[in-house]
Amino acid sequence: MNDNIAVDPNWWPHRFDPTKGHVHFIRATRDEHRSAVFLTDEYLKGAANPRAVGLQMAAGAGQRAPLHFIFHSAYCCSTLLARAFDQPGISMGLKEPQILNDLSGWRMRGAQPQELANVTAAVLATLSRPFEEGEAVVVKPSNLVNGLAGLMLHVSPASKAVFLYAPLKDFLGSIARKGMWGRHWVRDLMVKQMREGLINLGLQGEDYLRLTDLQAAAVGWLAQHALFAQLVAKFGAERIKTLDSTQLMKAPEVAMRQLLDHYGVAMDGETLTALVEGPVFTKHSKNDDDFDAEAREEERRAGAALHADEIEKVSTWAEAVAKNAGVPLMLPGALC
Repeated sequence: MNDNIAVDPNWWPHRFDPTKGHVHFIRATRDEHRSAVFLTDEYLKGAANPRAVGLQMAAGAGQRAPLHFIFHSAYCCSTLLARAFDQPGISMGLKEPQILNDLSGWRMRGAQPQELANVTAAVLATLSRPFEEGEAVVVKPSNLVNGLAGLMLHVSPASKAVFLYAPLKDFLGSIARKGMWGRHWVRDLMVKQMREGLINLGLQGEDYLRLTDLQAAAVGWLAQHALFAQLVAKFGAERIKTLDSTQLMKAPEVAMRQLLDHYGVAMDGETLTALVEGPVFTKHSKNDDDFDAEAREEERRAGAALHADEIEKVSTWAEAVAKNAGVPLMLPGALC
């Protein structure tokens, strides 16, 4: 039975148990993947009934597909982009698999580096099972997993990646519009980044306690930008491209064509046109409400106007911090 689970793509590798070396699989069809906002306990109904399979058995079972990544700095249309790769017979996009969050948490609890590398390679192998023969798999991890991006690229050397980000002012506006929960989220992100040693901006420990919420948001954005720039320099622009979300939404067909070429995924022109004119780019990624590029821009402008003074002051501060720390505001290796 376990062999069948590990082979069947309708059984999803949902969690990793480092104490027993088991992958917990749950039943999740392609339609359930499509309807889930993220591949987490909250959105997958099968999460309450897992089946345990040994990691090496899971990693060695079934077919394997080309595996690529969408890394991102949050609130930058990354879920939309992952949904764009749900194209039967062509590719499948995986939205923030919980199992990668498990690896990130294990790392922060003190996992040994070589063991973590071995497990990460095996977990990525389990994620690379195609739903249909000939498909590529494109994984969008949570941005909380960005600290593992370099390791994932190292243990999966055939994989390519895009680093997707929103411009700083747009990111700050997104956080401001979300009110208390958005402001809490960026502080939680900053704490996690500090634990992982990802923040090196020239500030001292107590300085971080004195920051406003939007300054904390800017710190998180800058830390991710610094990481992305380092990884582009390490792995090269042949493997890693960067993409400004405003460029994605301004010219989606151009961006998608170049991204497909980067990943080596074939899609004919008619399918591509239908994709960018269809619900992926005209509906909200979280709730399927009508939400095309014009609606996104209107929401951005309204939020920017409401919080303009704070956003402008924090942006000016962040630009000075970035300059002193050597963090580029525009990333190298642009896709388009």
